[in-house]
Amino acid sequence: MTTLFRRRHLPPLDGATAWLNSGPLDPDGLRGKVVLVDFWTLTCINWLRTEPWVRAWSQAYRDDGLVVIGVHTPEFAFEHDLDLVRRAVQERGIEHPVAVDNGYRVWQAFENHWWPALYLVDTDGVVRDSQVGEGRYEHVERRLQQLLGVDRPEVAVEGEGVEAAADWDQLGTPETYLGAERGSGPHAPGELRRGDWSLTGRWTTEPEDVRLDEPGGSISFRFSARDAHLVLSPAGPDPVPFQLLLDGDVPGGAHGVDVDAEGHGVLDGGRLYQLVRQDGEVRDRTLTVTFAGAGVRAHVFTFG
Repeated sequence: MTTLFRRRHLPPLDGATAWLNSGPLDPDGLRGKVVLVDFWTLTCINWLRTEPWVRAWSQAYRDDGLVVIGVHTPEFAFEHDLDLVRRAVQERGIEHPVAVDNGYRVWQAFENHWWPALYLVDTDGVVRDSQVGEGRYEHVERRLQQLLGVDRPEVAVEGEGVEAAADWDQLGTPETYLGAERGSGPHAPGELRRGDWSLTGRWTTEPEDVRLDEPGGSISFRFSARDAHLVLSPAGPDPVPFQLLLDGDVPGGAHGVDVDAEGHGVLDGGRLYQLVRQDGEVRDRTLTVTFAGAGVRAHVFTFG
């Protein structure tokens, strides 16, 4: 949770490869408006947990002169798919303009390095403040109010489902990338220690992910957190059923939003899947996901 500040003007937005919810916007046309720029990528759990606030601010301060602009800059190759971005915009209820930044030109113009990142711009087009990562929502909203010249109670926000705030006090496992570029590789199947993961079946390690080469393969992870998520993408358009087990049994009431109590889920496109949400005591658990079809790509585990 880092706040950045360097006085500069709103960079050009003409590097966007597409726009959703509006036509192209530019700094000149935004003069006289307070602008909140929100860098995101559709599979980022940190962005998903901030999005309820960004949506709420967009709605609450629209009539006061606030323009929120989302910038979708993809982390993984499959996130370049415009249809996936459109789906995320629809599912998240995003009504404000979104610049699709597949070429990273807007990202580079801002000299941005993070998802999520917020940039607050005044009516003269000057970047007045910025926020990296989750948290400090009261600070950001107060800064927006100062730029807008309004003073009223902050909006009430409560994230639900995958957007719910993390249980930071019980979060004992960091995000873990699986591909060769940022991952450390799997462990042998069997007894896993916290933070270890393993594969069964025939898999291929790629730069961004591990790819399942035949049906019936599994991935296991030993973790300690209330929530466990896995970013997945398929080989083609056909859905791939999967089965989640938690400590060798069905998850029951500990199932996440993307599986049922029996552990059944379906990979229906590239996105983040919430596998586990525990209620009550958090302890070390081992999850295992078995896929009925080949071609599945697993990118990163995240927790909350």
